[in-house]
Formats: sequence, structure tokens, C-alpha cells
Amino acid sequence: MDIKDVKKVTVAGGGVLGSQIAFQSAYRGYDVTIWLRSEGSIGRCQPKIDRLHETYLASLEALRTDPSVYAYGFMGKDEVSPEKIDEAKAAVEHAYKNLKLTTDWDEAFGDADLVIEAVAEDPAQKTAFYEELKKHLPERTVVATNSSTLLPSQFAEATGRPEKYLALHFANEIWKNPSAEVMAQSKTDPANFELVCAFAASIRMVPLKVMKEQPGYLLNSMLVPFLNAAEKLWATGVGSPEDIDLAWRLGTGAPAGPFRILDIVGLVTAYNIGRMNPAAQQEGTPENRIVSLLKEKIDAGETGVAAGKGFYDYTK
Repeated sequence: MDIKDVKKVTVAGGGVLGSQIAFQSAYRGYDVTIWLRSEGSIGRCQPKIDRLHETYLASLEALRTDPSVYAYGFMGKDEVSPEKIDEAKAAVEHAYKNLKLTTDWDEAFGDADLVIEAVAEDPAQKTAFYEELKKHLPERTVVATNSSTLLPSQFAEATGRPEKYLALHFANEIWKNPSAEVMAQSKTDPANFELVCAFAASIRMVPLKVMKEQPGYLLNSMLVPFLNAAEKLWATGVGSPEDIDLAWRLGTGAPAGPFRILDIVGLVTAYNIGRMNPAAQQEGTPENRIVSLLKEKIDAGETGVAAGKGFYDYTK
């Protein structure tokens, strides 16, 4: 399959990144469906799509007078003009109107050219998803996982199409942070690796080729240890989230500290990653304390920016 043959894209999962991947793909002209597990999941996903619609439109309108709001995912910097902004806003409206949300497996996957899996960062859930998915896919479909930390080789056989399976990982706020890490596993057909790189470029991402399997790819191999170090300082009572963030921002000039980043990523994702560490299962360890504290916040509904509250309150 060539990139020109990719028309229909299905994103499995409507979390923070799943909704962004779907919206950006629809904005760039693909026929996009988001598959969700339940009607409740649709209810949680739709507000994310609504916010993305508003964010894209507001950012594009602001771009008329403020070049600082430019984002790579919208258009080329040399293309910015009143006419191109109008075209982009029309594309946003088309994407918003035509993006489909469904719980039906056949409706979502029965005619998909490319599936991007963005379900929970849990090996058991991903394996169960792939075991069911393979019953509904056309032979041609290429499947990519957006997993943050898990290797595609863990799930290649479960997909039933290892030669058409690999990883495609995005950063949060993909229209502004357009990295797309593409990572094969040993059985991936090189042609499908190049196809996914081409797809990433077609939705105005920058394909980053990961040359061998690496947990965390390029970005998270650096980011996860950084966030873990901050969580440990918090869980062991060394510093508050606010002061840890401030220390990082003052010391590096970075616009956001680790706990603001955790809110953006989502505390459920941080919890799922944290509990996979064997040390998290041992009572009394800092790692156990971290996942316990994260679970308390999740149970209280404080799961990050998307919920309006995480380590910070976003309702004010």
C-alpha cells in the first residue's frame, strides 16, 4: 500500500493523545473514526474534540495578527496569509463536522486503511484489544501503536499481522509539538515503516525514525526519568509540586515544570506507567508511594488538564 492509498484512518481510544491524533488527521483531510469502548467513553471523548475545535479556530484567527501563535501542524510558516488562514479554518470545520465516534468494531475497523491504537497503557488491555481487532480488519490494514513505553514486539503476534505492525508515537499538543516517532519491530515490513513515516509527514508531523526498539522511544527515554525524579521528590516529602515545578522553571528557563507536564499527559497514563515498575509493588518503596498518591488523585477525579484539575486547578 502506498500513502496515496491511505484514505480512512481509525484511532482506537479517545484520550488526550487519541483525540488529538484523530483531529489533526481529520484536519489534514483523512476520513477519520474514533473507536471507543462504551457510550460513556464517547461522552468523555466528545468534550475533548469540542475543545480541539475551539483551540484550532482560536489559534488560527489569532495568527492573523500575532505570528507568535504559529504552530507547525497548521501550515507552513511561509504559507501564512489571510487566504490560507481562511482555508485552514474551513478545514477545521470540515474535520469537526465529519469526525465519527463509535463503539462498533466493524463500523470503526471494517474498511480502515490505517489504525492507530491509543488505548490504555496496560499490556493486558492492549493484548485483548488486538485479539479482537484482528477479527474485524481488512487484509490491507496497517496497525500502529501510540504506546508511550511498551515495545511493539510485545503485541506483534497478537495483531495477527506482525509485518503490518509498528509504533507511531506523538507528543502532546501535536499541532504545536509535531514529533512523530516511528519504530518498527523485527517483523515489520520496511515498506510499512516508510508508509507510516509518510503518513506522519502528511498530517504535518516531523517523522523521527527510531532505528531499533527502545522502551520510551527517543522522547520518553528522556522525559519519563525526569518525571519519575520529580514524583519521587513529591512522594517522599522533599518538596511540593508547586516548588518542584518552580525550581525546574527558574533553573532551566523551561515554560513548564514536571507536575504541569504530568497534568497535560494525564495522571492515568502516569499511574499505568508507574505501576509497571516492579518496585511499585513493594510496600514502603518510593515507587509504591508514588502510585498510591497518583491513585488517590485519580479516584478523586483529579486526572489532569482534561478533567479540569490534577496537580493544578484549571477551572479558575
